[in-house]
Amino acid sequence: MGSPVSIRDVATRAKVSVGTVSNVLNRPEVVAPATRERVLGAIEELGFVRNDAARQLRSGTPRAIGLVVLDVGNPFFTDVARGVEDTASDAGHAVILCNSDESAQREARHVELLAEQRVHGVLITPVDTDLAAVRRLRARGMSVVLLDHPTDEPDLCSVAVDDRAGGELALTHLLAEGYGRIVMVNGPSHIHQARQRLEGALDAVRKAGRAESVLEELKVPALNVASGQRAAEQLLARSTRPDAVFCANDLLALGVLQVLVRAGVRVPDEIAIVGYDDIDFAAAAAVPLTSVRQPRQLIGRTAAELVIAETMTPGEHRHRHVLFAPELVVRDSSRKVRR
Repeated sequence: MGSPVSIRDVATRAKVSVGTVSNVLNRPEVVAPATRERVLGAIEELGFVRNDAARQLRSGTPRAIGLVVLDVGNPFFTDVARGVEDTASDAGHAVILCNSDESAQREARHVELLAEQRVHGVLITPVDTDLAAVRRLRARGMSVVLLDHPTDEPDLCSVAVDDRAGGELALTHLLAEGYGRIVMVNGPSHIHQARQRLEGALDAVRKAGRAESVLEELKVPALNVASGQRAAEQLLARSTRPDAVFCANDLLALGVLQVLVRAGVRVPDEIAIVGYDDIDFAAAAAVPLTSVRQPRQLIGRTAAELVIAETMTPGEHRHRHVLFAPELVVRDSSRKVRR
């Protein structure tokens, strides 16, 4: 991992003084156009990021770590962020929270902002599997921990839950309860968690000796309540409805539940529902929601501990890949009444 490019490096490459580079960055109108272009070319070539945080650090402002999540409106990430903030605060660090909204373009802008602020480390739930944003941060000398995204990359730490195992737990439960027409309402395939939860669900189907046609995937554009509502409306319009729905997260499941209850569908007698994450709203739903539980705050605390450890003792740090086991919490939305 290389050191960040300094203003002195830019000055050397452009063959000007450090003061001239500073003027280009702060008062470009006082620099001759040809010189200004030469400095800007060096900045682009070297990948220099101006240190807007230097003054704050000199004045004693707490060190900061960045946190980039897929959807800050999802209570799962709210709880993860709470774990991050608690640990960071205890260590004297502030947290800059960024919401990518499942957009690679927004993620890239946030990564650039965090680099400009010279945060001491970044925790990120990447939008895409190519980890392009992560590699840009590493190239600039930053400590990075993948959050809710497992990896075997040797130069990165990661903290996640075994999503494939979680998907298997959900489908094993539904099959054991006797459901045989199951739809998985799932998010975009570029999202790692969505793919892994589907793979786990298919594992359960195969292990049960059932045909894969028992499970149908219904893709939605986002992992939110509105997408769950639209998916439920599509399912209700079918001549043959599923007898169970497994949702890739609890927000989708709550959206499905809302529409089914409004339509007078009895849950779980006519259609069962299983969610994922076990956010606080799951247990408090109109029909308490069966869900795959993740240790949300523990994920955040562990990730914060890893990134702070790497920033404080980079020469001694050993990268770790922490993978927690999920737990199925069975409630009324999927439990058949035995008569």
